[in-house]
Amino acid sequence: MNADEGRAESKTELPNKSLLLAVCAAGIGGTFQYGYNISVINAPTAYVQDFINQTWSKRYQTQISDDGLTLLWSTIVSIFTLGGLTGAMIGGTLKGTLLTNNIFAFLAALLMGLSYPTGLFELLIIGRFISGLNAGISICVQPLYLGEIAPTSLRGAMGMGTSIFITGGIFTGQVIGLRELLGKEEYWPILLSTTCIPAFLQLLILPWFPESPRYLLIDKGDEEGCKKALKQLHGIADCDGEREDIEKERNNLSGLQAKKPWELFADRSLRWQVLTIILLNAAQQLNGINAIYFYAGYVFKQSGIPTDKIPYATVGTGACECITALTCGMLIDCLGRKVLIMGGYTLMAICCILFTLTLTFQEASPVVPYLSMVCVFAFILSFGLGPGGVTNILTTELFTQNSRPAAYMLAGSVNWSSFFFIGLVFPFIVLGLKQYCFLVFLVICCLVIIYIFLVVPETKNKTFLEIQNEFQSSKKRQIERQPDATNSYGSPKLDNRRMIKCSLL
Repeated sequence: MNADEGRAESKTELPNKSLLLAVCAAGIGGTFQYGYNISVINAPTAYVQDFINQTWSKRYQTQISDDGLTLLWSTIVSIFTLGGLTGAMIGGTLKGTLLTNNIFAFLAALLMGLSYPTGLFELLIIGRFISGLNAGISICVQPLYLGEIAPTSLRGAMGMGTSIFITGGIFTGQVIGLRELLGKEEYWPILLSTTCIPAFLQLLILPWFPESPRYLLIDKGDEEGCKKALKQLHGIADCDGEREDIEKERNNLSGLQAKKPWELFADRSLRWQVLTIILLNAAQQLNGINAIYFYAGYVFKQSGIPTDKIPYATVGTGACECITALTCGMLIDCLGRKVLIMGGYTLMAICCILFTLTLTFQEASPVVPYLSMVCVFAFILSFGLGPGGVTNILTTELFTQNSRPAAYMLAGSVNWSSFFFIGLVFPFIVLGLKQYCFLVFLVICCLVIIYIFLVVPETKNKTFLEIQNEFQSSKKRQIERQPDATNSYGSPKLDNRRMIKCSLL
């Protein structure tokens, strides 16, 4: 049975239990931590600010200024992104570091938990930076691992595990931060320390699963280890076809060394792939999703939801993201990556227009605030359906084994830099443009749609080599469509076939 037949047969099969458990084991201590640490910091905002104020008063016998308090709180929140950027820069070079990465999660939990009893708010800043470091590494390594252990026919669904665990982490952080659980003032140090629980679960479960078969065969040359890993993850029936694909990729990469991130820019054969992941990862943060969350509280309040009930409405947005990520996971291997990501950005562009209108005419009718609330949920659904999940999968699929870790380092760095940039600049955009800031995001969404339509191929059910060859063949077609060059006299330059024909005549 050849690889194509194997893929055709496996299209109707479900992933085996071992593969699903491996995805869960990687995700719970991986991108789940990213989502969890983004959302869990919101619930204790007022309590942490009171703690800083009290600590400052005891230490310096004076009240901290409002600007100073805002600066310290902003640092605690935003330092997470700088830690993530640092983690992304090193994460792609560390294969199999998911287990080791949990050291950062335990250390961060310890520091943040000790901040209150020791009276040191500086520990919160250090702890948040280390949490970001953990998240930056995991968001590089986990999608890399999931993309390499998944069968070709299930690579999209397995890759959606990254998005599912991010949204699951966001939702869990929102729920645990409710007053009924750990959202009370006396519990906030415990709340911030719960980041150690997912790390502990991963340490219990993940060691039972093998390294990526591709990594074992292509990078380590361990044929026996690759065979065992494929049997455990894919089952005996499906491992032969996948083994053939991996062998083909290894033969194609024979003699080539693993690339460094800066070497990707020097390789002209990867020019469009590199440009694609840079644009898509930047757009994932700059498409307006952060602005929607910024306005969500205001919209809920205008819709008549009592202030003390708004956290429950916010939990609804987290649940909405989870449902959409699961839906995308079920659709991605059926509809394809290109349809979903273009469809997601198209719906987001429409929501930008509608949300701008509803915010502008908020006082025109009692119905308008409810329409704004619909736009909030519609935008979140659209984001989860396309850009939220498909972007990471494309980073896996557009590169082969020797360049994929470097591509994840680059993609992660761009993503975290854009996250930091939008957090820094967005308040000024809102101050200057108010509700019309969504017109900026509308332009970004439209430009991304055009780029994907013109440049990005469909990668569904294709091996990594087939995707690479498709990029190269499209480049050749572009060269062939260019008009013939002229010689130094301005006359058309004859190609080789025409010159041979002329000489024979």
